Order: sequence, then C-alpha cells, then structure tokens
Amino acid sequence: MPGKGKRYYRIGEVSKLVGVKPHVLRYWEKEFPQIRTNRVTGQRLYRRKDIDLIKYIKVLLYDRGFTIAGAKKELMERQRAAHTSIHDRTTSLLMEIRQELIAIRDIFGPYRDG
Repeated sequence: MPGKGKRYYRIGEVSKLVGVKPHVLRYWEKEFPQIRTNRVTGQRLYRRKDIDLIKYIKVLLYDRGFTIAGAKKELMERQRAAHTSIHDRTTSLLMEIRQELIAIRDIFGPYRDG
C-alpha cells in the first residue's frame, strides 16, 4: 500500500487502491456500518483497516457474487465467529489458569495451617 507511514487515505486514493469509483465507496459506507470514515474539513478519511474491509466487501460482491444483503450477512457471521473465537480462547485460558491454581493450592495446602 502506498504511503506506508500514512494513517489516513482520502476517498480518491482508496478508490484507486480498491478499484471502485468514489460513489460506490460512498454507497458502501451507507450499507455497511462497519466502514467507519473520519471526516476532517468535509473530507472522508479511511484507515488501513477500513480499506481492508472494503477490499473484502468488493471480493464478496464482485468475485463471489453476493448481493448486498448476502454480503452484510457474511460480514455479521464473520464478526460473530471472530468474537466467539476470542471468547473460546479466553475461556480456555482461564480454565488452564484455574487448574494451575488448584494444583498450587493442593501443593501448599498442608502448610496453610501451621
């Protein structure tokens, strides 16, 4: 991506990077609330993660033939899966910690009272 140190990109830059017209980007902003632009002096500014999301939306719509509704559903399922995955990893880690604490308690248990 050009301007590696850049934090924000204007709509024209994003349009060229992604390969869709600016009016398509504006439409997608309305349809996909996950795309969050910052506005400074009336300019839409996109972050890298927004650009990655836009590229994924383009793949869903143009390459995989999803409708807007289908792409929305796919994004929601993807977010839900990511959230579930994080929750599952956290739960697993907490269970491991719990087991280790129980083992430590059992080791030091006889020394507690005396």
